[in-house]
Amino acid sequence: MWDLVVVGAGPAGASAALGALVADPSLAVLLLDRHDFPRDKACGDGIAPHVLDLLAGVGVTGLLDDWTPVRRFALTRGDVGVDREMARANWVVPRTVFDQRLVEAAQSAGARLVRRRVRGLEIDQRSVLVDGELHARFVVGADGAHSVVRRDLGVKPGPAALAIRGYAPTPAARAASQVIAYGPGRQPSYAWSFDRGDGWSNVGYGEQLASDRPRPTRAELLAHLDALLPGATDGGESWWGHHLPLSGWSWRPEAGPVMLAGDAAGLINPMTGEGIYYAVATGLLAGRAVADALRAGSSDAGTPYRRRTTHLLARHLRHTALTAQLTRSGRVLDAGIRAAAGDQGIFDDLVEIGLADGLITPRLLRGLVSGGRGAGPE
Repeated sequence: MWDLVVVGAGPAGASAALGALVADPSLAVLLLDRHDFPRDKACGDGIAPHVLDLLAGVGVTGLLDDWTPVRRFALTRGDVGVDREMARANWVVPRTVFDQRLVEAAQSAGARLVRRRVRGLEIDQRSVLVDGELHARFVVGADGAHSVVRRDLGVKPGPAALAIRGYAPTPAARAASQVIAYGPGRQPSYAWSFDRGDGWSNVGYGEQLASDRPRPTRAELLAHLDALLPGATDGGESWWGHHLPLSGWSWRPEAGPVMLAGDAAGLINPMTGEGIYYAVATGLLAGRAVADALRAGSSDAGTPYRRRTTHLLARHLRHTALTAQLTRSGRVLDAGIRAAAGDQGIFDDLVEIGLADGLITPRLLRGLVSGGRGAGPE
């Protein structure tokens, strides 16, 4: 009988193991992943400093000390743009590196990592049976956009985007910066170029899927990328398409012994496609909820998990959903970019809500409405 079985050993899964083991190092924690590590994962690779803050809280430090921080962030839509220095630097680190280091930290804390493709769960009131043979008191589903755990819980997937990602040599004009270029049509649709600091950039393009229009092909995605960021595909390699399960207005984990974290929970920022902050945050909280439940002699970790995640993310998710809804209008999106170009505070607010856990501040709301006219310090 395992105290905790985590399905998926990416950032959400490794963080769940860390959250549980830091709370109680004696727990028996099993990490299952269908791949050997290191392994690639389609992603924008951006890591906000808030992620490192969370990991430092469980004693994991120095993960990215040998990578170059990125201090500039640029947003464009046609002729409208802003390019400023961020209040705190970000990092752009391939998942082959970041995920490997994080899962090693979980193993150092006491988790056991096993390669295994999980096929299904059987859930009763006191335990969970994984694949008909692994007994667990609790399970965290951190198995990504096509989560088997989510399917077996009966949780329906929400809205999703489709993106393609590759690595290409960094052009001088986009060096030392994270760049997002929004498309001219229906939002959200955008291309990105994130400089890794080693001569290469993570580049890609994504757009939200809709039932009233055909799913874009690989060729169309690449064409949109090159149209929005000319030359971004030159010398590109490792192209990989992937789905992004977008967060909505609310998220309410269910009571019981099984929890979802990260992409499996549908937690991808609908404005920017960012998901690593949510993955690490919810993973840590799921692990801590397991330790809470075991300490209390309860088989319900979902309730303390809901309480913790609501405190951290409920307002933020409402605000990101509202911002995403507002910026579906090209006029409002242009207004926000112009306001950020004219006011460092509005720019900082946009970065916070797009890359971590920020909220719509009064000055940001004024900027979205006025386009920067009269926007100033609060």
